[in-house]
Amino acid sequence: MSEDVLALWPPAHATATDWLAELSQDDGLTGYEAPGLPDAAWVLGGMYERGTTAGDSVNGSRSRDEHPGPGWERLRWAELAARLGDPVVPQGTYPCFRCFPSAKRLKHRLGTIEWPAEGSLDRPTWDQLIRFLTAHSSQGADTPCLAYYNPLVMQDFETRHVRSGRLGDAGALFDNPEVLCTPSNLWAADRSWVVFTDYDLWATKVCGPRPLVEALLTDPEIEAVRLPWTT
Repeated sequence: MSEDVLALWPPAHATATDWLAELSQDDGLTGYEAPGLPDAAWVLGGMYERGTTAGDSVNGSRSRDEHPGPGWERLRWAELAARLGDPVVPQGTYPCFRCFPSAKRLKHRLGTIEWPAEGSLDRPTWDQLIRFLTAHSSQGADTPCLAYYNPLVMQDFETRHVRSGRLGDAGALFDNPEVLCTPSNLWAADRSWVVFTDYDLWATKVCGPRPLVEALLTDPEIEAVRLPWTT
């Protein structure tokens, strides 16, 4: 981790995640999934498409995502679902590689697709989410926060990796050179909201006040959905 990020997000005590472990009744191996209290929405990871002629779909990577570059355009989940006749997220399923089952069958009609990264938000979506959290936190950018990285992304099963910092500096966490994922959990120190990105998923769960969740769901840029079976 660079000195700049290290200074902004110094290590915190491992016991900082104890409340999340109790709340989720989980060991945090892939991250702590908090229940949707009082409300929750899933922010869908960015995927991109190049062209509309024949091409092979490409898999998402297990890493944070940047924009793929020239010739690629953002592909909204709702747009692809409508094109394929699939639900955005199938009933009873989490947002992951099991979504868009028709894509394999109809790939000859698709352009080349870069699926969302597993275990991480892409930079544009991460930056948008931080802006929403800032707007809906009592101390704004000065809101004290903690970030947890699960053992799988750190490849360290002996140490619980927790860092503390300001919400206004959360953008720096995207460039952590020690790990190719955004944090498994990010939460306000007052526990008013908590963000969860599972190691195996294509989306990030945001649990917190209803106004925050409603703002995510109605925003024209960020793409978010409620999945009642996950709350």
